[in-house]
Amino acid sequence: MSNFYEERATMIAAGDLQEFVPFGRDHCKHHPNALNLQLRQLQPASELWSSDGAAGLVGSLQEVTIHEKQKESWQLRKGVSEIGEEVDYDEELYVAGNMVIWSKGSKSQALAVYKAFTVDSPVQQALWCDFIISQDKSEKDYGSDEVEKCICILQSSCINMHSIEGKDYIASLPFQVANVWPTKYGLLFERSSSSHEVPPGPPREPLPTMFSMLHPLDEITPLVCKSGSLFGSSRVQYVVDHAMKIVFLNTDPSVVMTYDTVQGLHSVWALRRVKTEEENVVLKFSEQGGTPQNVATSSSLTAHLRSLSRGDSPVASPFQNYSSIHSQSRSASSPSLHSRSPSISNMAALSRAHSPALGVHSFSGVQRFNLSSHNQSPKRHSISHSPNSNSNGSFLAPETEPIVPELCMDHLWTETITNIREKNSQASKVFITSDLCGQKFLCFLVESQLQLRCVKFQESNDKTQLIFGSVTNIQAKDAAPVEKIDTMLVLEGSGNLVLYTGVVRVGKVFIPGLPAPSLTMSNTMPRPSTPLDSVSTPNPLSKLLGSLDEAVLLSPVPELRDSSKLHDSLYNEDCTFQQLGTYIHSIRDPVHNRVTLELSNGSMVRITIPEIATSELVQTCLQAIKFILPKEVAVQMLVKWYSVHSAPGGPSYHSEWNLFVTCLMNMMGYNTDRLAWTRNFDFEGSLSPVIAPKKARPSETGSDDDWEYLLNSDYHQNVESHLLNRSLCLSPLEVSQMKDEDLSQNLSLDSSTLLFTHIPAIFFVLHLVYEELKLNTLMGEGIRSLVELLVQLARDLKLEAYVDHYYRDYPALVRTTGQVCTIDQGQTGFMHHPSFFTSEPPSIYQWVSSCLKGEGMPPYPYLPVICERSRLVVLSIALYILGDESSVSDESSQYLSRISIAPQKSQAEQEENRFSFRHSTSVSSLAERLVVWMTNVGFALRDLETLPFGIALPIRDAIYHCREQPASDWPEAVCLLIGRQDLSKQACEGNLPKGKSSVTQVLSSDVPSGTETEEEDDGMNDMNQEVMSLIWSEDLRVQDVRRLLQSAHPVRVNVVQYPELSDHEFIEEKENRLLQLCQRTMALPVGRGMFTLFSYHPVPTEPLPIPKLNLTGRAPPRNTTVDLNSGNIDVPPNMTSWASFHNGVAAGLKIAPASQIDSAWIVYNKPKHAELANEYAGFLMALGLNGHLTKLATLNIHDYLTKGHEMTSIGLLLGVSAAKLGTMDMSITRLLSIHIPALLPPTSTELDVPHNVQVAAVVGIGLVYQGTAHRHTAEVLLAEIGRPPGPEMEYCTDRESYSLAAGLALGMVCLGHGSNLIGMSDLNVPEQLYQYMVGGHRRFQAGMHREKHKSPSYQIKEGDTINVDVTCPGATLALAMIYLKTNNRSIADWLRAPDTMYLLDFVKPEFLLLRTLARCLILWDDILPNSKWVDSNVPQIIRENSISLSEIELPCSEDLNLETLSQAHVYIIAGACLSLGFRFAGSENLSAFNCLHKFAKDFMTYLSAPNASVTGPYNLETCLSVVLLSLAMVMAGSGNLKVLQLCRFLHMKTGGEMNYGFHLAHHMALGLLFLGGGRYSLSTSNSSIAALLCALYPHFPAHSTDNRYHLQALRHLYVLAAEPRLLVPVDVDTNTPCYALLEVTYKGTQWYEQTKEELMAPTLLPELHLLKQIKVKGPRYWELLIDLSKGTQHLKSILSKDGVLYVKLRAGQLSYKEDPMGWQSLLAQTVANRNSEARAFKPETISAFTSDPALLSFAEYFCKPTVNMGQMGILPLRDVTCPRSHSQ
Repeated sequence: MSNFYEERATMIAAGDLQEFVPFGRDHCKHHPNALNLQLRQLQPASELWSSDGAAGLVGSLQEVTIHEKQKESWQLRKGVSEIGEEVDYDEELYVAGNMVIWSKGSKSQALAVYKAFTVDSPVQQALWCDFIISQDKSEKDYGSDEVEKCICILQSSCINMHSIEGKDYIASLPFQVANVWPTKYGLLFERSSSSHEVPPGPPREPLPTMFSMLHPLDEITPLVCKSGSLFGSSRVQYVVDHAMKIVFLNTDPSVVMTYDTVQGLHSVWALRRVKTEEENVVLKFSEQGGTPQNVATSSSLTAHLRSLSRGDSPVASPFQNYSSIHSQSRSASSPSLHSRSPSISNMAALSRAHSPALGVHSFSGVQRFNLSSHNQSPKRHSISHSPNSNSNGSFLAPETEPIVPELCMDHLWTETITNIREKNSQASKVFITSDLCGQKFLCFLVESQLQLRCVKFQESNDKTQLIFGSVTNIQAKDAAPVEKIDTMLVLEGSGNLVLYTGVVRVGKVFIPGLPAPSLTMSNTMPRPSTPLDSVSTPNPLSKLLGSLDEAVLLSPVPELRDSSKLHDSLYNEDCTFQQLGTYIHSIRDPVHNRVTLELSNGSMVRITIPEIATSELVQTCLQAIKFILPKEVAVQMLVKWYSVHSAPGGPSYHSEWNLFVTCLMNMMGYNTDRLAWTRNFDFEGSLSPVIAPKKARPSETGSDDDWEYLLNSDYHQNVESHLLNRSLCLSPLEVSQMKDEDLSQNLSLDSSTLLFTHIPAIFFVLHLVYEELKLNTLMGEGIRSLVELLVQLARDLKLEAYVDHYYRDYPALVRTTGQVCTIDQGQTGFMHHPSFFTSEPPSIYQWVSSCLKGEGMPPYPYLPVICERSRLVVLSIALYILGDESSVSDESSQYLSRISIAPQKSQAEQEENRFSFRHSTSVSSLAERLVVWMTNVGFALRDLETLPFGIALPIRDAIYHCREQPASDWPEAVCLLIGRQDLSKQACEGNLPKGKSSVTQVLSSDVPSGTETEEEDDGMNDMNQEVMSLIWSEDLRVQDVRRLLQSAHPVRVNVVQYPELSDHEFIEEKENRLLQLCQRTMALPVGRGMFTLFSYHPVPTEPLPIPKLNLTGRAPPRNTTVDLNSGNIDVPPNMTSWASFHNGVAAGLKIAPASQIDSAWIVYNKPKHAELANEYAGFLMALGLNGHLTKLATLNIHDYLTKGHEMTSIGLLLGVSAAKLGTMDMSITRLLSIHIPALLPPTSTELDVPHNVQVAAVVGIGLVYQGTAHRHTAEVLLAEIGRPPGPEMEYCTDRESYSLAAGLALGMVCLGHGSNLIGMSDLNVPEQLYQYMVGGHRRFQAGMHREKHKSPSYQIKEGDTINVDVTCPGATLALAMIYLKTNNRSIADWLRAPDTMYLLDFVKPEFLLLRTLARCLILWDDILPNSKWVDSNVPQIIRENSISLSEIELPCSEDLNLETLSQAHVYIIAGACLSLGFRFAGSENLSAFNCLHKFAKDFMTYLSAPNASVTGPYNLETCLSVVLLSLAMVMAGSGNLKVLQLCRFLHMKTGGEMNYGFHLAHHMALGLLFLGGGRYSLSTSNSSIAALLCALYPHFPAHSTDNRYHLQALRHLYVLAAEPRLLVPVDVDTNTPCYALLEVTYKGTQWYEQTKEELMAPTLLPELHLLKQIKVKGPRYWELLIDLSKGTQHLKSILSKDGVLYVKLRAGQLSYKEDPMGWQSLLAQTVANRNSEARAFKPETISAFTSDPALLSFAEYFCKPTVNMGQMGILPLRDVTCPRSHSQ
């Protein structure tokens, strides 16, 4: 019977049996594919089915269904989650007909189709493949490349690739593919070879048979192989051998297994990238042609593997012969080549050539290996069909280049040739498996011989190559690896499923619910050789399957396998078996530890192979023991354990440990049945017949043994020793003397067992595991179990120190005396005492305490991977306590000794390695290093909580230090570890949640309820109220701004009807008044765009709401409607066109740059009505300004421009240029050049481009080339400033705006380059600009456009001098921008205001404003924020003679023109003020503000002065507007109240000189003041100044359609100067914005030293380049430091994401909003109140310490003082305010 037991023990129970049906099969039935068949019926049958060779449609349809049934196939792989976490399910790729279905999930986790693809022709193969998108091809930076995960679908003529990001590629195949394999690098194709393709004559070259494609857009290239020949020299050549077939390909390690059909041998090759020398060898051969020396080198051995080297003649191209092969073999070819589906067209082959990098090669490659019947390249079409293609081939030679191969196969191993070799011994299944000790085997199943051949292989020491070992044969019908537990399943010929690990047999697999083959056979046909009756009588089958415990299950037949009779009856067995019913036919789809069995009746079941151990303790111990034993012993030990553990009816989780101990001690030679403490193990239902062959029937009555059992139980002993027991004086019960007799027996160990010699090593590693478990407070139970085992071993090994160590740890568990098993003195010699064994027990606690005391300690021994906590603790203590920074940096540390099987240094040497105490760096940086290192190792808060408190203390100390002063740019994991949720949240997202609920409350409060319902929105609803109410908390200024800027409601028209007015006149009067008011309404949208800048994230399914521009009025008292279209008064034509444009821009600018917008949404917004086209034009420009227009497809851009709608073209050209700012983008340059005649070649057709579009295009060129100093562009623009009016009517109107645009554009192109304009010295840019500015003779027009300017204009007589009125503004600003901030005195002196009356008369006063501005911008560093500096710009003559406007009398003077002087004076002042605005834009500089505010007030008083008429009200209004804009620039985004008052005052002024332009200026100032709702400010970078010069050009339009001097669309370019600078602290617990104190440190400059300033956030920060650091200050919030000296990137990204800075309240503090003075913090309260009641705990205060809802509600319920405790149960929800009221 012993045989029988053995077999029972090695039976392994498989779990979790489920029927398996590929999920795709079911889905296929419902997949909408029948539709395609119906469509096909509509087409003529002959066309459709000709390629299939079927006659009628019906026949072919039947054929299709028949094929589809046969063709289904599927493959499974382990689930891959996108996030990269561990997932435990399968993914299935199912192929049937034209469909591929990819599904995920398991029976327990929902199965779902992930993707389904349907293609045009039947799918031949589908597979997963990861492509590498690499920047360069070298192998070195392999790790850094990104991987594109794809699914590839192979059809007969092409391959489709779909990446999971959603990219689709189609590659046409230049040959028929037999098979495609995924590799580590890309795809590998095997070309299907047809028999006739043997080359016709000896000089012909065979074509390669294997090709690779590294990326869907790359070329298909031939594979190179490198094989060692007999002489040891290796040879490189293309793979051309048809006999070589790939049977297996693996990615890691990257190997290929091939089978040679001629020799019948398998070979293994390594697949890698080609090295350049190998490329050269292959390509050089082909260049030389068949030169004699070349022929000599190639040996005859490899004649059947000739390389591509020899052509026909020494001169000919190597590829000439291909063309001849095509044409010659074509006539004789079998139909197989012609019958390829003709769906692949020439275009398909060329389609990949669009990839710009690949250019021509991508299809020349296809052409070179083209075996299809039709030619892909049109170039050779005529040639290839001509009969004499040989001669034609030769002149094609130059254009074909050789293809560079990309992958190479290195020969590694070929199986040895045996004498008897069957022809068809190709492996049907190959896989790589590793055994339980990590040795790897390559296994291949040769079905014809029923053999599984396993080759052991390993990496060489330098990791460069694989070394293959010997072959082991296992008899098998089928096999599959079980990766999870490093084993494989083998299906034996007899139908048994057996588990192997490597080549060691573990045991049979028993599948509950499937009959074991041997036993059903033996029952139905009892043979003489079967001693069946001795076991039991045969049972009926049903009973058999039902009872597992019956011993009958294990008929010993299979064990007699070597008897000859059984072998003879093998065939017979199978027959009977089939009659019987099901048996296992094959194994497939192994994933993880699941595998599918195919049964003979066609059904499939999926089974799970049990794991090696389920409890953590057993797993750890097994790992440790496995690590220390020699591999062979370890495998045997694990096999033994596995078969015990996984036997049918195996242990539950709890008894697993007991089973493990029993098993382990048995293997060490103990007799566990006799050993006292293992005897009483409860296995929870005896394990298996190994331990209890038959369960004893429990008797009803019970027996004395039961009582004994109770007395001996642990429970009884615990009760006996309990204190209560003693206090009650209960006498201990007499226990029968079982123990003593046991103790007296001497048990000896059996030294012949497997692990006997390794007992000391096992003991030591288990001791280390024990120390490791001490560091995990959750493993207390496990430690106790482990101690018992260790104590027994320590006693038997006579290690007193260890026993004592355990006794000190667990005095209750370790009895001082115990059962000792003697080990014979003779036997101890055989025991292997490893070198790392120490007589003193290593103790982690002792090690740490010595460290803290500063004593030296020997290195602590640790097991790699198993004892990770010990390592972590040792190193962190070394780093933090000893201050040794190198401890964590290098691998080999002096604090740890790695334990390995190899012999180590002797004890003495190790003693010298004791380290000394040393302290070097400061604690804070050490703490930082420790924390960062710990997160890198993967240590999280969870782990910290399970460390024992004392050990964790130093780590917690470090964390505490880091929490106080963290760096702002630490990764998320570090911030989580130190408990700064504010930082970790910042690191992970940093966006305010977009939901309406949390941040943007609907603004019902702002709008009076009556108007809200009937009126539509005013375009300002989406502002973030919560933040704005924090910034401006004292008043309602935001609502006031909203009222001033809304243009969607009718205006009030207040006209008093005098008695003398008739009704008709009164109506006219009202309408005239309305017309005046509408000038203001039309100017509002520009300001509204500024106010709502970037405040909205659109919903992609809804169009952007654009508020109406309402130009009607309501007249009180009866609220009658007044309308301009009544026909009573004359309204200018097209009055509203620009106003609507601005309205569209304002709406579009609401969209934040971070929004998700695509081309389709932009087109979707296109309005249906033509009258809204202007708004859409503005919307397009806005999208360009916020960067979204780059997403608009080129096709749509072209579409819009061809419509010829002027506004759309303006908006689109400016938008696209702004989006491509400074990129020199070629496609945009072409787009703009079409609209600028000067950039077109002189011979081109004259296009009729509207003037304003030309202006926009010129500015667009400036934007696209900003700061590039591009010579050609600069030259053209320089000439365009002075473009003379042409003949006919060309260029005669609005010339000023064109010249200005050219000047601005030129300034942008050369922005800030000053005198270092490289390569432009011959253009004399500054001199030419000076001439344009002051006038003089026109230079001769150089360049190609001089023809155009020969004949003068018929309209304008200019003569040959420059018209300064046209060219001066552009030239002045161009000079300002080119020399911006260069402090170039000589240029600045050109721009001085003239200081004699005579010269003053020559300059328009307006131009003096521009000159002063330009001069100040060049002398940037001289600008000072005081009125003295402003006045210093005024020349002396003006200062002395200018009248003070308040005087009544006018001094009369002959030689002075007072009008000129006073006008010059105000304009120069305005220019200086404007330059002050630029210099201090967005800085909120107080002195600049005061200075400008004073001048603004002065101008207001001048306007009402009696002699304002001398200067002219228009000029004064202009200057006032300029000063106001300057004020707004300085205070941008701050919402300053004084500036708001000025704007509001000017808003109310209508009529008189107040025209559209002034309103525009005033409301732009208002918009700048509240830029982006207070979130944005202006920057003073060069590019911003250029944009602001365009936007704030100080000449304002006279009426709404006026573009004569400046194109109105440019007013919106201020967006390019706006930058987000608002920092909003957000409380991380409540997720609401709050106040926090910031300390901002400025860098030192030439004007001031390094200074600190305290700001209360939310606040606008100064420009970042001025700052050194920003700090959130305590005491209420945790401190936070953002250091800008390391770089501003981090802060910029915070600001761009709405400026959210997460902060965390400290315990016991309230926010500034709830407690402005800090009088309610817990500390303050206890100090303030002296009475006792204040000491009582108030439940509300807990909220100051935690935001955890569970704790808050706990406090709510349990800490409230209640009036009557009895009511508590009935009324748990008492009013919360009660206790507060009496304790406050």
